[in-house]
Amino acid sequence: MSAAGFLPNDSSFATRAIHDGQDPEKWSSHCMIPPIVMSTTFKQSEPCVFKGYDYSRSGNPTRDVLESCLASLDDAKYGLAYASGLGATTTVIHLLNAGDHFVAMDDLYGGTVRYFNKIVKRMNINVTYVDGTDHNEIEAAIRDNTKLIWIETPTNPLLKVADIKKICDIAHKKNILVAVDNTFLTPYFQRPLNLGADMVVYSLTKYMNGHSDIIMGAVTTNNQEVYENLKFLQKSLGIVPSPFDCYLVNRSLKTLHIRMKEHMANGLAVGKFLESHPLVEKVNHPGLPAHPQYELTLRQCHGHSGMISFYIKGGLKEAKRFLSALKVITLAESLGGFESLAEIPSLMTHASVPPEQREKLGLTDNLIRLSVGLESSEDLIKDLDQALQASAK
Repeated sequence: MSAAGFLPNDSSFATRAIHDGQDPEKWSSHCMIPPIVMSTTFKQSEPCVFKGYDYSRSGNPTRDVLESCLASLDDAKYGLAYASGLGATTTVIHLLNAGDHFVAMDDLYGGTVRYFNKIVKRMNINVTYVDGTDHNEIEAAIRDNTKLIWIETPTNPLLKVADIKKICDIAHKKNILVAVDNTFLTPYFQRPLNLGADMVVYSLTKYMNGHSDIIMGAVTTNNQEVYENLKFLQKSLGIVPSPFDCYLVNRSLKTLHIRMKEHMANGLAVGKFLESHPLVEKVNHPGLPAHPQYELTLRQCHGHSGMISFYIKGGLKEAKRFLSALKVITLAESLGGFESLAEIPSLMTHASVPPEQREKLGLTDNLIRLSVGLESSEDLIKDLDQALQASAK
């Protein structure tokens, strides 16, 4: 059943999240909860003859369970887990060679921008940033040596939405791969592979885990060649998560559908409140009709998470007063946990974005990013109201 005009969701999502990859018959004990296999090495019957595993960097039973479940939720054949979201990003970029070029959206997570600008360029791989909401800009940026288009949709922190299918159509005519960072929505609200993407990238640290207690990333794909290259890089670069962290994320996926519904409900309630508040200049929320890509969001997504950004009236002084006055919502980086968080991107998560790029995008000191959690929406709205009042005093 669809919510607020979005695409109807997959009725079997919850069932797959709970059961796929979890078969008790895999284990000699027939345990319902997959065990945490901490062994780093495995006995070989003969040299180079393995009973499934040889060394945990190459493969691990607990990680396999998680990767199978992640793939299922994204309608993917293959899933790979990494030590962090940036670790997943690093592995995708290693599919490119020196001298290659890729196109990326101009509004991205600050850590991604830092990696692209400070590290990837050292590898003699060049990036061109474009407004991903305009597919003509993307097409114009493609060169003869372009090998990848990197999309983040909705974007962090401005919540801009890109047309995944249209961009994939443009890319695939020229044999260019498309990677979509789907961290803000998770596969519950958006499945980019079904829209033509070659890879989906996640920071599992955020909504997929949802409890603010692990750091991990993932990539899913239906492309066998891409998978085999990513699997080789996972082993060779060594950017793998611990079995215990894999166990925690696998546990969290069982409640993902329930959590995302509540994040969406709370986010919409908070967004509507902020839209009507006299001390707020503008609200960025793709699920609200005022958003410039609202119609695209309804066609492309099954819902929206608890991510909102808004411009408070005033400047840095007012923004700091607002954040200092919050009582229920916590001033902190990161997002997607059960608790509500607020931050100033220009000073915190996006401080590594060059100042001229921040100014061009509108990442000003009065922009606040909210990760709306699972608390009572009434309590969240009261907290925001009193903090907004305090910002104007």
